[in-house]
Amino acid sequence: MGAFILAIDQGTTGTTVALMDDRGQLRTSVNIEFPQHYPRPGWVEHDAADIWSTVQRGIRAVLRRRLCKPGDIAAIGITNQRETSLLWDRGSGEPLNRAIVWQCRRTTEFCETLKAAGHEKLVKRKSGLVLDPYFSASKFRWLLQNTPGIARKLKAGQVAAGTIDSYLIWQLSGGAAHVSDVSNASRTSLMNLRRLSWDKELMDLFEVPEGILPNIVPSSAVLAHTRGISGLPDGIPIAGVAGDQQAALFGQACFTAGDAKCTFGTGSFILMNTGSELLQSRSGLLTTAAWQLGEGKPVYALEGGAFVCGAAVQWLRDGLQIIKRSADVEALARTVADADGVEFVPALTGLGAPHWAPDARGNLSGLTRGTERGHIARATLDAMALQNADILLAMERDLGKRMRPLRVDGGAAANDLLLQIQADVLGRKLIRPQVIETTVAGACYLAGLGVGLWSGIGDIRKIWAVDQEFRVKMSATARRQRQVSWQAALARTLL
Repeated sequence: MGAFILAIDQGTTGTTVALMDDRGQLRTSVNIEFPQHYPRPGWVEHDAADIWSTVQRGIRAVLRRRLCKPGDIAAIGITNQRETSLLWDRGSGEPLNRAIVWQCRRTTEFCETLKAAGHEKLVKRKSGLVLDPYFSASKFRWLLQNTPGIARKLKAGQVAAGTIDSYLIWQLSGGAAHVSDVSNASRTSLMNLRRLSWDKELMDLFEVPEGILPNIVPSSAVLAHTRGISGLPDGIPIAGVAGDQQAALFGQACFTAGDAKCTFGTGSFILMNTGSELLQSRSGLLTTAAWQLGEGKPVYALEGGAFVCGAAVQWLRDGLQIIKRSADVEALARTVADADGVEFVPALTGLGAPHWAPDARGNLSGLTRGTERGHIARATLDAMALQNADILLAMERDLGKRMRPLRVDGGAAANDLLLQIQADVLGRKLIRPQVIETTVAGACYLAGLGVGLWSGIGDIRKIWAVDQEFRVKMSATARRQRQVSWQAALARTLL
């Protein structure tokens, strides 16, 4: 029957458990959603017990499909929503409070205080990240200051802190391992990117004691073993871990400096491999650890994200009600030759990289009596592609070299017109893979390498396969003209 890898993709709204065989084929997957909690405006929480329940239920559901015996599972790979932070009891494994989700803005005031005191340069230099409530450190601080009975537990050494990868490995190993891989640790604002270790100056700044934090480990290696999990034998290696966007980069086989991927989701997440070189962005991008294979050198990446990507299409559907289903946007946009001068800057929740303008608001301009629904739909697809091009071209400037063809995934990557527009305004070829579940694939590849199921990234390159390529059809002159119009619309938005 061969060997299999069990993947756990723990996301923001649900958990996917999947099974990959030793030829790199995804055989089955199960997704289970869990509740979101919004106790106050701008606050987002998860009950970690709900998350662990979905993982257990997902494992049982996959095993019930009898594609393999539990003993055929050679390794477990984990990928997870990043930055979401929690505390739990070292004895019982029970959460001490609800987890604070990456989207939560409750620590904005504290982060602004640190900025005003001039600490952002230090944080950026050491961690690669900007000072923002998005990242984990300020969330840990809030939990340490607002969890009942925490002082007594801290004194007794009973508190464990971590991101979702740490919590799942703790649970899967029966409390035997408290670890976090370099990709997740690099999203906390507490890890020194060069040394791959917790940084005392950063821990002091955010008031987080090192004793509660996990050990930092590679992304691909035997990190722990299962113990006491219903339906699974004890001793299965947990051998691959990465945050969801880094897992997608690995799942897209972006193994060479200049390789980049764009995930078209609610927002868009763009990562470019910079190899062993730790680049500090001059263009408003983030520096992050991409992965570390065993005891090898870490691989770094530049990261940028647009807050609103697929969400712009949802706004056309739910807000303007000019389409009934999100999938209808492609057909509507194809009813016109171009946007006819209409520009839509989708700053519906501010602007992300490379602008970092949280107070910016959306801007729809260039309307005439001749403007139709199709022009607005086309302007929306243009905007999704143009904001990504801004990020990717900034990455090229930081890297000092031309990027390789862009690899794309995510729900909106099924839209052929969007991908053609993206290729045209970027001036680079796009590649869509056959396996679009790239986060799951990345977790499986890392785990398979961790137990020697595959001997190296060369084997992964052979597994990874192309579905379709999108070549540039727009002339350089037309691309420059399109950029001039877009940059003028951006300038109006940023006034």
